[in-house]
Amino acid sequence: MRANVIELQTFAVSEGALVPTANEARRRYAVVGLGARAQTFVDALAGPYADRAELVGFCDVNQTRIAVHNRWIAERYGYAAVPQYEAGDFGRMLEEQRVDVVVVTSMDRTHDDYIVAALEAGLDVVTEKPMTMDPVRCRRILDAAEKSSGSVRVAFNYRYNPVHEKVREVLASGAIGDIGSVHFEWLLDVRHGADYFRRWHRDKANAGGLMVHKATHHFDLVNWWIDSEPVKVYADGKLFFYGDENGKRRGLARDYDRADGSAEAKDDPFAIKLAASEKLRELYLEAEHEDGYHRDQNVFAPGITIEDDMAVLVRYSSGASLSYHLTAYSPWEGYRIGFNGSAGRLELLVRENTFATPAEEQEHSTAVQHGDAKPGETEALLTIHPLWEPPQTLLHHELGQGHGGGDARLLESLFGDGDEDPLGRSADHHDGARSLLVGLAANQSFETGQAVDVSALLAQ
Repeated sequence: MRANVIELQTFAVSEGALVPTANEARRRYAVVGLGARAQTFVDALAGPYADRAELVGFCDVNQTRIAVHNRWIAERYGYAAVPQYEAGDFGRMLEEQRVDVVVVTSMDRTHDDYIVAALEAGLDVVTEKPMTMDPVRCRRILDAAEKSSGSVRVAFNYRYNPVHEKVREVLASGAIGDIGSVHFEWLLDVRHGADYFRRWHRDKANAGGLMVHKATHHFDLVNWWIDSEPVKVYADGKLFFYGDENGKRRGLARDYDRADGSAEAKDDPFAIKLAASEKLRELYLEAEHEDGYHRDQNVFAPGITIEDDMAVLVRYSSGASLSYHLTAYSPWEGYRIGFNGSAGRLELLVRENTFATPAEEQEHSTAVQHGDAKPGETEALLTIHPLWEPPQTLLHHELGQGHGGGDARLLESLFGDGDEDPLGRSADHHDGARSLLVGLAANQSFETGQAVDVSALLAQ
């Protein structure tokens, strides 16, 4: 199999070539990275926001995936074929298509190349989380953003989840007083959690591990909720459940590299069947001939360099502390958060399912990819416990789909009229860096066993 990472060429963009003409009513968007996650943005731009946005460029290392997205939007929206470009032609695309905004949904390790090239051309950027994956790349983006007339928006959709907005409102109101500590436990089940160990995320060189790729969501929420800066991090992490050694030890190992075409994988509950999902088959199985990327790798095979069980302690500039734990092999999926304040405690329980169904039994591929909540099994319960008073239930209901309803609200903020933002939901490059740096500090603490000063990371 060929390497599934193709290095980008240096981007050259002619100075002054990217100024839109005065009579263009719609902003011109290009999307780079046309895997599964891009569909959220592509569908929004080709569908409900097509009256104010125009898709003018698709760019990817794999032209088959671009062709799939072009066919999908033609079938769903009658959208004309979007010009497609190879990864090395990113700069040429920006110039030829007179792009206004670049949407970055590529592999994490490539984000900085695209973001910096767009900023240097004076363009706006919308990037999937994490903004990037190491201190050097982060510094590049921050420097480029400070010099550019363009802007960066990080797509932290969890900020737009109505439940999370309610948490922000309650904390900002002072209902529990000054915040002394936060306890945050996030559980990824053996359906969703396992998926990070099937695909390119399993190699820390591609995505920085789950402390960066996944927990950046969670660290951003805490930073936003308590409105404070992380200053010091201590962490401990390990590969406890997945990987070849753990699989052999517990009798879970199967002798195959990837599931497709393997007899050993047929009854493996951890194996994903790409051919059974139209979306995964078209985007990945039928695109392998171009880059050799296998989306269905064995979670108990060699080559996994990321952790699946992580504990983090963070000190904030306000004096508050965060104790955080991420588990990627849970029987159910959801999270618990407790905020301890000088006037009481705020507790949130979110349950996205009651148990994990084996991958091959999933009716919807998105459930395997992104851990979408199971209808009828979800729960969000927010309770406040004031000092000397009975507890009060602030909300208790089922979750909305699409990250609890956050996806649709984020898209409206990015591409629609938007609305007033008194809660400060919109996240820029500084927010992207703050959440990223907690995860990077945790990774460094894993290696050294020492506490890490967050501010020192960008000085390395």
